[in-house]
Amino acid sequence: MFRMDTNGDDQEMWAQLMATPTAKLIEAQKRAEKFTEEREVHKACKELMQCTVLTRIIYGNQHWRLAEALANLAHSYLILQGLPSQAIHHTNSAKYILLFLRGDTSPASSEEKGTILSTLVTIYYTLGMANLMQKEYPCQWPEQRSCAPTGTLDADDVELATPTQASLQKNELDLASKYFEKAVDDLISAEGDVAPELIPLYQEIAKIKQMKKIYEKSISYALQAHSVSLALYQKFSPEVGSAALFLGKAYAATGEEKHPEAAERYFNESLVAYKEALRMDHPQTISALKVFSKWLGQIGKRKQAYELLKESFKTQQNPCSDFNKQAAERLYIMGYICLAEEKIREAYQLLSKCVQIQIAIYGSHHKKTKKIQELLVMMNMLPAEQKLTKCLKQNKKAALICSIPDL
Repeated sequence: MFRMDTNGDDQEMWAQLMATPTAKLIEAQKRAEKFTEEREVHKACKELMQCTVLTRIIYGNQHWRLAEALANLAHSYLILQGLPSQAIHHTNSAKYILLFLRGDTSPASSEEKGTILSTLVTIYYTLGMANLMQKEYPCQWPEQRSCAPTGTLDADDVELATPTQASLQKNELDLASKYFEKAVDDLISAEGDVAPELIPLYQEIAKIKQMKKIYEKSISYALQAHSVSLALYQKFSPEVGSAALFLGKAYAATGEEKHPEAAERYFNESLVAYKEALRMDHPQTISALKVFSKWLGQIGKRKQAYELLKESFKTQQNPCSDFNKQAAERLYIMGYICLAEEKIREAYQLLSKCVQIQIAIYGSHHKKTKKIQELLVMMNMLPAEQKLTKCLKQNKKAALICSIPDL
């Protein structure tokens, strides 16, 4: 009988060559999951393409398993590579397969039906996000979109060049909203109205309504996301903190006089939830604090914003938290608040401390460091504090509003 004398590497290669397509598919799925978690973008997409090929070989061109593989591939193109055109192409292929399932390829068990539902949600979510991305980057080819958008879009970001372009982008927003709403309907019909996957879907629809300046509907969807979060998670949890922060932003975005009270309530709820769940020095807590304090400055509550920021240094657990990125950002906001309050000497001290931390973290040539250094140089060049005070008093709007640019 023939025997092959091989070392370990040869045996592994031989095993891979002799493996069945099903075994190869299982291994490819494991590698795809691993590379996705490690943010190895191209490797993950390569493995998902391999999964699609192997699924086609095993199940054929009309099986729901192929729709699942295509939906996962489309989602990876969108989320990992920021390529909406490719995502839409593969998603539509997956949707077509599910629409025309034959009797011999239909799901046989409740578990398989659940997988198909999950695939449908992935399809509609991907189509919705892809249309949003095409709206955000209307004049770029797919290859130019090197990363997916963050999703933090303000209503003022919608600047349209021509009526034709405006009509096209409105259609893309409407289409995105339609896909998200379809995903919501499918989820509710299968899992009820408190499924955790509903939260990001409601929030994406809220963003679209905000971009179209339909603020009341935006708030309505943000409220639904918040309600689902409260039903699923503890009051003091990061999930509730995130949903409350999103809702506070929705109220704040309207710019209407009737909404500041609600915005402040939900910003405060978010901050408390994060502090109780994660402590004061956690990046998510600091991020919520920054959003809240900046907004307070914008509506004229500078003293309240300053006290919140100052208190955050006293209540944090880790003494080293006074010398990190989050500390620098808080000192920066406090410095700008002092400038608006005409407390020039205090502003200079806070910004000087901020720049010391930035030099330690980023180096002296980083753009963030240079930005504060330039501001400090300008403050030093002023002939007298009284002149700056006089200049600030001449600008009545500056006396009421503290607009703090991003660091």
